[in-house]
Amino acid sequence: MQKTDIFLTGVGGQGSLTASRLLGEAALAAGLNVVVGEIHGMAQRGGVVESSVRIGDVHGAMISDGSADVLLGFEPVETARALAKAGPNTLVISNTRPVVPFSVSLKSGRYPPLDELLAAMRAVTKQVVALDAAAMAQQAGSGRAVNSVMLGVLAGTGRLPFPSTLLLEVILKAVPGKQAEANRRAYAAGEELGRRATAGF
Repeated sequence: MQKTDIFLTGVGGQGSLTASRLLGEAALAAGLNVVVGEIHGMAQRGGVVESSVRIGDVHGAMISDGSADVLLGFEPVETARALAKAGPNTLVISNTRPVVPFSVSLKSGRYPPLDELLAAMRAVTKQVVALDAAAMAQQAGSGRAVNSVMLGVLAGTGRLPFPSTLLLEVILKAVPGKQAEANRRAYAAGEELGRRATAGF
């Protein structure tokens, strides 16, 4: 059985831990072996949060440096910081909307320009999908549907070892009923972007 290693990173409150749980639930629903690991860091709102989802022929939760199949970054600086997990064959999907983490504000360091962060990603792998997930979620009808956008992009790239419809089902079960339609639209928009963006890879 093949394996798929997904490393997720973001800032507390963005939903990256929820995203890893949803991916794990979808893999289980597909009858696949899955290990989800959470490296909380400062998991309260504003702290750095990292997690891993390993699907298929895997045992531990650790993803070795350079070996992630997908790096799913909910915040651009945190995506750049997690690049040690990526290699030339890694697909990097990064939200471009900054959320300044405590670590940056405490060190009174400057927040790097977005083009510098994207250049750092593209220096590691040519397979980079960058998007403003917050704007897309808003457009779909709910600023809280960032997760659905990001997971939709991942599904659209065809890198998941289970059907996209299965992941959407899991997401819709997890969100409040009144948020379902906005999340469905957010996921569809993300999926379309993922398909288009990876067509050239």
